[in-house]
Amino acid sequence: MKVAVMKVAIQGELGSFSHEAAERMLPGCAVVSCARSAEVFDRVEKGSVAAAVIPIENSLAGTVAEHADLLVARDVFIQAEFLLCIVHNVIAAPSVKLGAVRRVFSHPVALDQCRDFFRHHPKIEPVPFYDTAGSVKYVVAENLPDAAGIAGRHAAREYSGKILQAGIEDDKRNFTRFFLIRKSVAKPGAAATRQKGRAGSASRYQRLIPPGANKTSIAYKLKNQPGALFKSLSVFALRDISLSKIESRPLRGRPWEYVFYVDFLRGDDEPARNALRHLGEVAEFVKVLGIYPAA
Repeated sequence: MKVAVMKVAIQGELGSFSHEAAERMLPGCAVVSCARSAEVFDRVEKGSVAAAVIPIENSLAGTVAEHADLLVARDVFIQAEFLLCIVHNVIAAPSVKLGAVRRVFSHPVALDQCRDFFRHHPKIEPVPFYDTAGSVKYVVAENLPDAAGIAGRHAAREYSGKILQAGIEDDKRNFTRFFLIRKSVAKPGAAATRQKGRAGSASRYQRLIPPGANKTSIAYKLKNQPGALFKSLSVFALRDISLSKIESRPLRGRPWEYVFYVDFLRGDDEPARNALRHLGEVAEFVKVLGIYPAA
């Protein structure tokens, strides 16, 4: 009997860091490459894939804004997080030597994380490209004699490229945080439009909370009133709940209004549920983005 392979969507080309993260989080999965982030979320919501793996934050570049917005807007739920150490490599077609390279393609964030390489190789021009793995796919497919891409080892294996120089990133403690997301059991759109006093209840997602979950991600919106942020944070302080991250982002479609993103170090227990209920009393809406084991 043939066992169905779990399909997992990623944004970007095969061989990307997202591809590597997906295979390490879900060994044996079938990775489905998507051109756009919105397509990744579409596939999860429609059920054409079982899950998706998305980058949410880089230790140097910060939050992936589009993915943060989509987590609020779409009916998905975070089940796991994973920290991947990012190692950048110069990769070219098999016949190319480093001395012949005059252009190096990659995603702008990757180029920015490899400034020392370009300082030591002033004859090489950094060229922005849509994707790290995509840059390797391009230079190898075109057999460019004077060009290379910057990407991970997965890309070299995927497209039969040759690593000309490994580990060129400026900061060796460069990590990207990835989320594993699945389709939510919530009613479509309900979480993002919930009114004051009706905070997102963790119990609504009970079937999706994995064993050992000890971390929660939420998003919430406050009215622009004196002390509103203080009151929202006090619901955690009063219960000795530690926050590992807090950040605000503009709310799409509503200029000069903001959503707060908070990660706190508790799972689905009584203090966390009480904090969420309390938060619902002071916030316009609260959405539980996920409850999962901390990486």
